[in-house]
Amino acid sequence: MWLKFGVAPSGELASIDEVVRGKTQLTCLYCGGGLTAKKGSVKEHHFAHTEETCKPVSQRIKTKAFPSLPLYDNFTIQLKGDELEQLKVLWKEYGAQNYGIPRDLVNFRWELKGLVESSGDRSYHFTDLGKIPVGALPLALFNQVQEPLLVSELVKLEQSTAVAEAAGLSCLDERRADLLIYRAQLRRILVNSLYFLEVKADGHCFYKIGITARPIEERIAEVQRDVRAHYSDVVVNLLGLWEHRGNVELYFKHRYKAFNYRIGKLTEYFAFPNVKAVLNDLYEMESKVLSEVELDVFSLRYFPEIK
Repeated sequence: MWLKFGVAPSGELASIDEVVRGKTQLTCLYCGGGLTAKKGSVKEHHFAHTEETCKPVSQRIKTKAFPSLPLYDNFTIQLKGDELEQLKVLWKEYGAQNYGIPRDLVNFRWELKGLVESSGDRSYHFTDLGKIPVGALPLALFNQVQEPLLVSELVKLEQSTAVAEAAGLSCLDERRADLLIYRAQLRRILVNSLYFLEVKADGHCFYKIGITARPIEERIAEVQRDVRAHYSDVVVNLLGLWEHRGNVELYFKHRYKAFNYRIGKLTEYFAFPNVKAVLNDLYEMESKVLSEVELDVFSLRYFPEIK
């Protein structure tokens, strides 16, 4: 895991996605050192120190301990490759058929992680959490699983910072930086709306999922421009827009990756044999109403020092 945020001269946090590659005017939250944006084609885009990497950041890179949103961009729930494949097989043979999984086929670690639970008859079934790695959990239920975890992690970081401040611990600055990074990530998904587009091009029909914090008309115009680089006659229709649902985009891509439809270098398009089922999945999501905690995060463009 890499450093993804830096501090601008204005005091606001900036994401690696918001800057061009090379040296920046941003500084490290942990030490104040200058940052360089590393945006190559091999490693995940991230910030590196222009000079020597500070100890707090180097430690977090080694231990993958930067704060991150639960179930946002990693849905394997720390399963090893062979475990994940076994889980997929069990879902196909048992879970999707609503059959009980024989006890001797269940890995004890899955039960500890809350991925499966006993049915009381010496068999097991998938929990909602366990359906996420195999992409089987509907979007509405995904929100119900993830949203409490998002807030719980925020509270944990706030409490950790408060304890360090009250006790005068030397790690206070690091815990504040962790909290600011987490709040920045949480705010990013809250300010973004999820959109679902139908694209008709030269007799073909496909779909696009994405997020935007700008007026949807601007995003549609960009999509038309991108697709016209590959097709001549392009019509784009908006099929749905869900405010504050930036958390759903990556799980949608995970859930429906079998239907991914590549157009040159464009990778966020899908071709569905039954788009009605997908639309039902999307429209079954409840409208997002921000809680008091989320409103506090949403309303701030930058994050002043924790008092």
